Amino acid sequence: MNKGLRLLLWGLLALLLTAAVAAVAVVRIAIAPAKDEWAVDWRVGPFTVPVGVPTVLRLATSSWIAPRLDGRRLQTTQGPIDLHWDAPRTQLALRCAPCRLGLAAMGSQPLQLTELRLTARRDVDVLRGELDAVPARASTEGLHGRWQGRLTQRDLHIDASFDEAPIARWYAVLATGLPELERARIGGTASGRLQVQLPTGTLGLQPRISGFTVEGLGTEALLNARSQCGPSAQLKADSWLARAVIAAEDQRFFQHPGFDLVELQAAFDRNQHKGAVERGGSTLTQQLAKVLVTGSERSLQRKLRELLYAVDMEQQLGKARILQLYLDHAPWGRVCGAEAAARFYFGRPAARLEPAQAVWLAAMLHAPSAAAERWQREGSLDPQRVQWVAEGIRGISRGQREALLRSVAQVRYPWPGSQPPSPPAR
Repeated sequence: MNKGLRLLLWGLLALLLTAAVAAVAVVRIAIAPAKDEWAVDWRVGPFTVPVGVPTVLRLATSSWIAPRLDGRRLQTTQGPIDLHWDAPRTQLALRCAPCRLGLAAMGSQPLQLTELRLTARRDVDVLRGELDAVPARASTEGLHGRWQGRLTQRDLHIDASFDEAPIARWYAVLATGLPELERARIGGTASGRLQVQLPTGTLGLQPRISGFTVEGLGTEALLNARSQCGPSAQLKADSWLARAVIAAEDQRFFQHPGFDLVELQAAFDRNQHKGAVERGGSTLTQQLAKVLVTGSERSLQRKLRELLYAVDMEQQLGKARILQLYLDHAPWGRVCGAEAAARFYFGRPAARLEPAQAVWLAAMLHAPSAAAERWQREGSLDPQRVQWVAEGIRGISRGQREALLRSVAQVRYPWPGSQPPSPPAR
């Protein structure tokens, strides 16, 4: 009897194992990628199984598979994702809380969201739904939007748009924990559109901002601030160095309200293409905020802080004072501040710089330390950068521009100390 029972148990176990293997085989066949299909490796216990992403998406949003996902949780690199099947609306709801979204174009640190909700329903190969970004404070409204995606065998194109909302609400969602949000009075509205292409991860971003104002950050104290870089150059906007710096760093300085959406868009696109932060897109005002307040950490949180201070500075200080403060604090390789840079590199006051010398200094601001090292090592700066700065200077006559271009094309300034210095100009 015992022998018969053991045989029966072994038979049942063999049957179960056979059924399990068969089930795994069926599932594996069902989700296996077809030829040229977008595929990823899915790890199941000790096994790694290649799966076709379009196939999985179609199955997960089908009315006969999606209900079986109700109540399940997925552990992902973005955070835990809870699934819910909404039968009356025949749509799948996903909730990621907390949620981390990596944006290489904005720095190495991921965007941290308290909670992100998304609904998805499929009509053949068109996916669509709504999305909500929820702030940490329950008393604050979040951001709402809609999305639509077109699924092919090779990729997924997503187009999402967020409704217009107060800028303060955007900060509450995207920059949770910023100390400035406790005291800043933020006005204006913003909306945005986002395009994503998977699996390449290509992003397109089109923000729209209206009436952005900031008060309460105390930037008015900078009206009488002194620089630790040394005496102020006290340069006017029509000086050669001021003109050259504006040409090099912020050609729309006198037109923008502290930020330049055209430059920010160009920087985002460039960084997205490179997969890393290569271009900043910051205005002179934002760069001043970075030097004086926020530091240079490459993250979206720091960039959002910088933006608050830049808008506040524009309203409290005005263009003339912002330009003067920037010139008095800007880094120039071995020294900081326009006056110290002019005396260190050329042995003369900033107000007495020759036009080509001003262009030379302005060309360094793109990467001050690297430019100084190249100057010392090779006896020159990047000639294309120098010429580009000279061509961008505004408010000069045609004759002055032609003379300047000839001068910067010919001149080579020696590194300070590499030859006996001439007496400084008085």
